[in-house]
Amino acid sequence: MRSSSRGRVDPFIVMDVMDAARKLEEAGRSIIHMEVGQPGTPAPAKARAALVDAMEAEALGYTVALGLPELRQGIAALYKDWYGVDLDPSRVVVTAGSSAAFTLAFTGLFDSGQSVGVTEPGYPSYRQILKALDLSPVGIPTYSENRHVPELPDTELDGLIVASPANPTGTMLSKADLTTLISDCQNRNIAFISDEIYHGVQYEGRAVSALEISDDVYVINSFSKYFSMTGWRLGWMVVPPDHVRIIERLAQNMFICAPHAAQVAALGALEARDETEAMRDVYAKNRALMLDGLPKAGFDRIAPPDGAFYIYADVSEITNDSLAFCKEVLEVAGVAITPGLDFDPIRGHRTIRFSYARATEDIEEGVKRLTEFMASRPKP
Repeated sequence: MRSSSRGRVDPFIVMDVMDAARKLEEAGRSIIHMEVGQPGTPAPAKARAALVDAMEAEALGYTVALGLPELRQGIAALYKDWYGVDLDPSRVVVTAGSSAAFTLAFTGLFDSGQSVGVTEPGYPSYRQILKALDLSPVGIPTYSENRHVPELPDTELDGLIVASPANPTGTMLSKADLTTLISDCQNRNIAFISDEIYHGVQYEGRAVSALEISDDVYVINSFSKYFSMTGWRLGWMVVPPDHVRIIERLAQNMFICAPHAAQVAALGALEARDETEAMRDVYAKNRALMLDGLPKAGFDRIAPPDGAFYIYADVSEITNDSLAFCKEVLEVAGVAITPGLDFDPIRGHRTIRFSYARATEDIEEGVKRLTEFMASRPKP
C-alpha cells in the first residue's frame, strides 16, 4: 500500500534500545536500565487513591477538550507556588501527554513548510513530529563549554523550541538566558515554545518558567517526570489568551480529550508533594553516585547536569560509533544506555546518554557493571 513522505521519520532510538533490553530480559539476562527517562516509582499513592475513588463513583467518560476545570485550576495554582506567576486557568490546556501538546502546538502555530529551530543535542521527537507535520526542523548546535545555551542562528525561522532542564544534557537556562532568547524571538516574529517537562527535577538552583518573562509564549509540561506518571499519558500546555480557542478546536478534533482516568489521578498527584519531593531526593542521590562513579569508569567528559535525570557524555576518545558502543555495553555488561545519535544527528556518534531515574540500588549496580566493562575493554 502507498505511504506518505511525512510518515518516513527516523526511529526513536531509545525505544529500540528498550526493546533490545526487554528481549535480553526475556532470555533470562539481568539488565540495568539507564536508557529511558522513566522514573522507577509508580504514580504517587494519592494519585492512585483518587482514581480508585472515582472509578467507584462515576463512569469516567469524555471530558471537555481543554481538560477538567478543577485540574486546570490546580495546574494554574502550581505556577503560583513554583514561580509566583498568577496564571488564568482558562489558558491551561490538558493534553494526552506532552507529545500531544507538541503536536497541537506545532499545528496551531505553523503552516506547512515553515521552519522551527531545535537544539542539537535535543529531544529527538521534536524533529520527527515536525517532519510528520510537513514542517522543517532546523538544527541549532549547542556546546558543553557554554552549558548548551542556544543562540538564534542568522537563518530565517518561524519558531523555536527549547527545553530547560534539557534532555539529554540536564543543563538549565538562567532567567537571563531565557529573557534574551524570548526577546530575540519576539523581535524577529519567531514563535517561542518552552519545554518545561523536567521542572521540579533540578538540583542546582530553581528552574525558570518562560511565563515569568512573557505571556506571548507556549509552555509545555507533563505529569510524566516530576509526578512519576509516564504511562498515564497526561501533559498540559499554557498558551496566550488569544490562542486558547485555536488549540481547543484542534484538540476537539485530534484527540477529543486527554484520558479522564489520568486527569483524575493527576488531581491526586498535585496534592502529593511529600511523595514527589521524596522521589527527587532519590534522583539527587543517584546523580551524586553517577557524578562520582562515571568518571572513575572512564566517562569523564560530561555536560553539567543541573536538572532532569540524565548525564550526557562525550565518548569520542572511546568510540566514534555510539550506536555500536551502546549495543556492546548492553550485550556484554547488561546495562542499557542510549546513543547520542538519538539526540544529535550530526555529532551524536561520539556521545551517549545515561539515565539515573531508577532505584538507587540499580544505579549502584549499573555503575559497578560499567566500571568492570570499561576496565576489561581494550583501549582504543
